[in-house]
Amino acid sequence: MTYRKFNAGKLFTGSEMLDENFVLITEEDGTVQNIVPKPEAGDDIERFEGIISPGFVNCHCHLELSHMKGVIPEKTGIVDFLLRVMKERNFNTEGVQQAIEDAEEEMLHSGIVAVGDICNTTDTIFQKRKRNIYYHNFIEAIGFVEATAEKRFENSKEIFKQFASVYPLPLESNSIAPHAPYSVSEKLFQLIANFPGNQLLTVHNQESEEENEFLYAGTGDFLRLYKELGIDISFFQPKKKRSLEIYLHHFYPNQSLILVHDVVTNEEDLRELSVVSRQLSAETINPKPQTLNLFFCLCPNANEYITGKLPDVDLFIRKNCSVVIGTDSLASNHQLSILEELKTLQRKFPHLETKLLMQWATINGAYALQLDNAIGNFQPGKQPGIVWIDNIQGEKFTPESKSRRVL
Repeated sequence: MTYRKFNAGKLFTGSEMLDENFVLITEEDGTVQNIVPKPEAGDDIERFEGIISPGFVNCHCHLELSHMKGVIPEKTGIVDFLLRVMKERNFNTEGVQQAIEDAEEEMLHSGIVAVGDICNTTDTIFQKRKRNIYYHNFIEAIGFVEATAEKRFENSKEIFKQFASVYPLPLESNSIAPHAPYSVSEKLFQLIANFPGNQLLTVHNQESEEENEFLYAGTGDFLRLYKELGIDISFFQPKKKRSLEIYLHHFYPNQSLILVHDVVTNEEDLRELSVVSRQLSAETINPKPQTLNLFFCLCPNANEYITGKLPDVDLFIRKNCSVVIGTDSLASNHQLSILEELKTLQRKFPHLETKLLMQWATINGAYALQLDNAIGNFQPGKQPGIVWIDNIQGEKFTPESKSRRVL
């Protein structure tokens, strides 16, 4: 059997940052054999300056919007951004498939091995058939008017069926997911939560204070969103609650939920989250306490692009939240690179250790997408991909740091 041996200034295992005295050994196809001390590795060791890491996991992307790169100006705010996406996503569809292919190629070469991808159409199926990357396809359901819930859900189910016919394998899975609490009705939330097999979901959460304001008081810029879209929301009664508290009760203790963006999630929200979790535990017939399995997905470059504001990252660390990383779409980002997201986080929060950031981008992401049996770390038997990050200063990223897939 042919083996490959990798050595670098730092070897990140998925949990630990080892020094240059260790060597990663894999089979030719990338299956991990072991990590051994360098004197035990023998000859033919491939040497890299920088960091060797398992492949990255992108927990939030909209691959189907790749043709919108550069279409929307930066820092328009959330309402104008949403309006531009909805009004212009179908304006020029001639290059959609090529843009999708190019975007996947970019992710692949920058070291991304798995993606949680939001799908409102079947546009990405053609590219995903090639199986270059693991995908969990989140078929997005949208509809704020209660009367349209059944119809909206049936539309999502039709798209789901088309993806399910292409991805029947356990590692290539699909679910129906809500867009956001300001765009999904109570009834539609219930239909989504009760859809058979819907164990893994995602939702755009608290991307702006306008979301909290609308749901709490029925005021703010979101009123303009519905007006410009021609949606009558005279039926809506404000909840007098912040966004996160409003919708979590719809889900079940056996479900996992990736909360995306979290720009204005605060300590009060996380306190309420523990209350909701305790209520869920009390409602389950299982005598063992259970709570929703939650992951907080940070997409800092998209946040800067749309509003110029970032989440309170230190809050999630203090509260021991499970943090993962996403890129969002090329409609809201200049590239689809997990490393660029990590660099932004470390630039804005210089005290963040590289090891922690890379845990978020590898093993945490693998757990979030339920792919931890195949990727996420260098555990023997896995095929996590191997990524090389260069231009490291100590253990910190630099503006010149680049990531490349080497296996």
